[in-house]
Amino acid sequence: MALVSAKEMLQKAKAGHYAVGQFNINNLEWTKAILLTAEECKSPVILGVSEGAGKYMTGYKTVVGMVNGMLEELNITVPVALHLDHGSYEGAKKCIEAGFSSIMFDGSHLPFEENVEKTKELVAICNEKGMSIEAEVGSIGGEEDGVVGMGECADPKECKAIADLGVTMLAAGIGNIHGKYPENWAGLQFDVLDDIQKLTGEMPLVLHGGTGIPEDMIKKAISLGVSKINVNTECQISFAEATRKYIEAGKDLEGKGFDPRKLLAPGAEAIKATVKEKMEIFGSIGKAE
Repeated sequence: MALVSAKEMLQKAKAGHYAVGQFNINNLEWTKAILLTAEECKSPVILGVSEGAGKYMTGYKTVVGMVNGMLEELNITVPVALHLDHGSYEGAKKCIEAGFSSIMFDGSHLPFEENVEKTKELVAICNEKGMSIEAEVGSIGGEEDGVVGMGECADPKECKAIADLGVTMLAAGIGNIHGKYPENWAGLQFDVLDDIQKLTGEMPLVLHGGTGIPEDMIKKAISLGVSKINVNTECQISFAEATRKYIEAGKDLEGKGFDPRKLLAPGAEAIKATVKEKMEIFGSIGKAE
């Protein structure tokens, strides 16, 4: 199956009261593990690529070529969107040219008028090309590729103004953060989410920083209109833990255990387990059948 826009999968998720996971990719192993799990679970999936990860993988055209090749070679039948995560205006333009099927323009750190202006321009381009576009209002806490936010809550009126520009989905800060959550984290602000949902109506809402949010909060957020949840750190931690165990057990010293295909296999399996667990919590398993 070819790459698709995230629009239809998220509209179905919103109507069906479940969420589609965006799992960030960093290399071939990450991508393969996520795609195989989505196919096994018959779940739609969004592959997220940060600008830093895109650069690490040598560029967006390389990413598009790798993902398209895997869709064909692995016989992937579930809907897959390839999505730029926290993109700058320039990054969004490059991903559109490279063949991504979805982008996020993060103008949350810009003056609001500039965020509106640039989002509006990118919405027009994405509509013309049949791509989906995510916008952000209110900084998401934590650190993502050097961008630091303190977990501010978005202004619901600003959310409505951005939603009215015709974006496909909206990321709004509701106290969530990227990375690991500190012990003194106050939790998600459901009153703010409810106010945003009331003003934005059918618009699928996005929850960034899905790693570490308790399951009951995730399910409540989905009930209040969240249809896309981003997971990255949790897969990284799973991968690192499994790889560490393999090396600490001395398996890289047994036979050809140093072969990267063997060395990286436990980490890839750990990513699969994490992705499957998240798909179960989000309620997306079987939704692509």
